[in-house]
Amino acid sequence: MRRVRPRPRAVAAAAGATALVVAAAISPLSGTAAAAPQVKPVPAIAGHSLIKGVSAPLTTEQCQAKWKLACYTPLQYRQAYDLNPLYKKGVTGKGRTIVIVDSFGSPTVQHDLDVYSKTFGLPHTQVQIKKWGNVPPWDPKNADMTGWAGETTLDVEMAHAIAPDAKIVLIETAVAETEGVTGLPEMMDAEKWAIDHNIGDVITQSFGATENTFPGFDKGDFSSINNLRYAFKDAAKHKVTVLASSGDGGATDNTADGKGYYKYRVNSWPSSDPLVTSLGGTQLHLNDKGDRLKPDSVYNDHGAGGGGQSHVFTRPAFQDSVKNVVGTRRGTPDVSMAAAVDGGAWVYSSYDPTSVGWDISGGTSEASPLFSGIIALADQVAGHRVGDIHKALYKLNSLSAHNPFTGIVDVKDGTNNSYAGVTGYTAVKGYDMATGVGTVDAARFVPALARLS
Repeated sequence: MRRVRPRPRAVAAAAGATALVVAAAISPLSGTAAAAPQVKPVPAIAGHSLIKGVSAPLTTEQCQAKWKLACYTPLQYRQAYDLNPLYKKGVTGKGRTIVIVDSFGSPTVQHDLDVYSKTFGLPHTQVQIKKWGNVPPWDPKNADMTGWAGETTLDVEMAHAIAPDAKIVLIETAVAETEGVTGLPEMMDAEKWAIDHNIGDVITQSFGATENTFPGFDKGDFSSINNLRYAFKDAAKHKVTVLASSGDGGATDNTADGKGYYKYRVNSWPSSDPLVTSLGGTQLHLNDKGDRLKPDSVYNDHGAGGGGQSHVFTRPAFQDSVKNVVGTRRGTPDVSMAAAVDGGAWVYSSYDPTSVGWDISGGTSEASPLFSGIIALADQVAGHRVGDIHKALYKLNSLSAHNPFTGIVDVKDGTNNSYAGVTGYTAVKGYDMATGVGTVDAARFVPALARLS
């Protein structure tokens, strides 16, 4: 949910990098009461002295020297997540489809993906676009639209980076820019349509809203959330895997106006939904080849990986094995992928004519599409959809202490997701609410997940 464009060298030396929050609190939530608080779907933007996109990706060493942050290519991700052995066996996501849901979309998404693919030697993929509702004409001066276009670009390019031969379907929803518009129901309607029409095998969602901002929450009435779960219930019936970013606010998250943070621990939906696999964030420490210089840390720079206990959902059966950590509540995240800004991904975009080129992106909205690629690979190996992966994921986690072939890689370096003055959770041995079960070694995890599914 965060996006970084390098500043000029003199500024970068002092500030490191400037973060753009893309769709940090996107959903104007549903409810029948006209006076109920709503979340305005306006991506917040931090930083004002941004320059145009970089003309070409730099190496990690060059990024660290120039902007004091690491930057990674999909080729480095392939090495870091041990994907190359799968590719050599023909496991590339072929025959599988990833569905991405974003408001407004991007008018240049196909061109930008083509440039991205050509730069890194990835195969060409035609993005199938479905407009859901009356999507307004593109306006490059509209901050809502450019924010969502950045999110769309990140989602598409990260999914393609991991599953290069998977098909990509982008559903663009029409979320208006005024207070009180019900954007989440539009997204859920679009997802249910995609599920019912057998459009894809895995859905990735890089959006979310704090549970506390839903109408009725303060009175213990969770019907406004429960009434939005119909797409996820439908996904379970059709064995479609649903993923969601856990957020970039650590153990807290945005208040209803989208500008501040709660002063205590909260969680966000749809990440907190037991029918959804919640994707947390890590920080990778890689050299230019993609080899790890040290184990992964918790994403905690210009934001932090979301995680904690849901205040809406009780502990699902699949988390009984980690009840000593989550207690009686649903705990998030389930698993984590790259999300740190210091260690962000190169992304190409041209939707903003004033800033065409390469950017460095991070946030858990990077992690979710990355993992959607992992699911597409597992679907290919299994020969069918792996569906809701929770049961298999937590079984693999239970086995991982004695079996290195599960592909579960524990994140336990003692870093945490404390953020905005709210104490978070620490990455320790085993499951924790900073990174979930940890991250994955794809060469082992993908076949293991396929077998258990």
